Amino acid sequence: MLKFVICDDDIHMLDRISSLLEKVIVANDFDAKVVYKTTDFKELLSYISENKIDVVILDIEFYGKSENGLDVAKQIRFFNKNCYLIFITSHFEYIAEAYKYTTFDYIFKYCLSIETLTSTLTRLFDDVSASETKFLKIDNKNTFIDLNDVQYIEKSGAKIIYHTFHSDYITYSSFNKLKLPKNFVRCHKSFIVNINNIANISFNDNIIHFKNGSICYIGPKYRNTLMEVIDIVAIS
Repeated sequence: MLKFVICDDDIHMLDRISSLLEKVIVANDFDAKVVYKTTDFKELLSYISENKIDVVILDIEFYGKSENGLDVAKQIRFFNKNCYLIFITSHFEYIAEAYKYTTFDYIFKYCLSIETLTSTLTRLFDDVSASETKFLKIDNKNTFIDLNDVQYIEKSGAKIIYHTFHSDYITYSSFNKLKLPKNFVRCHKSFIVNINNIANISFNDNIIHFKNGSICYIGPKYRNTLMEVIDIVAIS
């Protein structure tokens, strides 16, 4: 699920953006959610510094403030270099500078509509789908998961369960059909592990412990391969 946050110092515009965005998400069955919205950019930065987010929708002019949205974008990139930035503004003159911060889109407020947001989000989800190293599409309903959040993947009968930091996602497939980065390693007939999220390994018990406290198991058949991969990563 892609997590959106919105910041605009005009409460009426903030509510309008949020309402239109929710309508676009529902109408197109996008796997997304507005998780936070605020009129205060300092509150926005505080939230982003403590929470995982995927998309920031940001105004540029904050009336009565010395900072503007571009200053905020620079600070956002300090906390999160990979999130999508979308500016919604009335000011054309900032457009060139906005793209210095890897801006995904720049929407003028007088053009803001269901149609423009649908176009932007469709392109955004297409971009997410093409980014194999970051996101994985797990079904036909535009459900994406951030691969960095996956602790391990479990096969249970016909089900494939993606165990992430915050929740589990279930789909129907097989391990052989999964296309995963090299940091995902088969460690058991029923488990594929993301070695980047391993906290420690108890080889005496054949148990892998993850950073969020969950565990999975090592099968004897896969133990040597797992150890070799971890050794290579440690050396590199």
